Amino acid sequence: LKVAHCSNFKCSTATTNVVDSGGEFQSTSITIGIDGLPVISYRDFTNRDLKVAHCGDLECGSATPHAVDSGGDVGSYTSIAVGADGLPVITTYDSTNDDLKVAHCGDLQCSTATTNVVDSGGNVGWSTSITVGTDGLPVISYYDSTNNDLKVAHCSNLTCTSATLTTLDSAGDVGADSSVTVGADGLAIISYYDYPNALKVAHCSNLACTSATINTVDNAGDIRYNSIAIGAYGLPVISYHDLTNSEIKVARCSDQECANATLTAIDSAATSGIDTSITIGADGLPVIMYYDDAVASVKVAHCDNEFCVPFARRR
Repeated sequence: LKVAHCSNFKCSTATTNVVDSGGEFQSTSITIGIDGLPVISYRDFTNRDLKVAHCGDLECGSATPHAVDSGGDVGSYTSIAVGADGLPVITTYDSTNDDLKVAHCGDLQCSTATTNVVDSGGNVGWSTSITVGTDGLPVISYYDSTNNDLKVAHCSNLTCTSATLTTLDSAGDVGADSSVTVGADGLAIISYYDYPNALKVAHCSNLACTSATINTVDNAGDIRYNSIAIGAYGLPVISYHDLTNSEIKVARCSDQECANATLTAIDSAATSGIDTSITIGADGLPVIMYYDDAVASVKVAHCDNEFCVPFARRR
């Protein structure tokens, strides 16, 4: 498991460090703790455990890894956020029992954690993504593989010992590669894959996300590996891979519900764009990380403007 710390906004250079080398690792997710240091959740594929590494410095030159759940084959599809209590909270898929689980860390380093089963109704918990709502409670999007649906869990408390479970979209095979964040209006918004050829967005109608407005953003091909963030102007920005055209693309929504969007291909190299992840830099511009299979490398794209299109300028 490695971490790259960018040396500038464009990430034209970076310092890379090994965080954990004691096995084979998958399904990474990163956030910044309230101590200002990175915290990473990931799957220890060798031991089938969910692990968390708390970095000792900004560049993660040192880190303390902990196995926070080792009960069966766990750790797939991890996603991490920081709860209202300042402690990391992590989603994971328990493939032994086909359940969605949540681990709530007992301290900043996540040396201990309480784990709870959130949904056990079928084969659930694939493609998990977690954020914290404006009510201070975790919101989780995930794929129900039994019914091929997009589901959302709104936790009833910080440790997610119970939750309101809602099927948001059941029209076809939907919900894989889900990514959730909180919009400028304080409501959760989710991007996800509609098999076999569409990127969709669900904008929640309330804090518990018991209903949502759903829009298709791109249906020009086989669309996967999406990630969503909120741009500097308060509108969603989504990175994703168009497998049909072998492009990594960015959709900049024109409204809160993403009923309309500007679509831009930012890398047209063959097979590029696998496992995209997007965030907004301190300069207010989108930064996208992805794996380029053609050259077997991690790549970073730094957008020159909020639309991620060439030559756009505001007067």
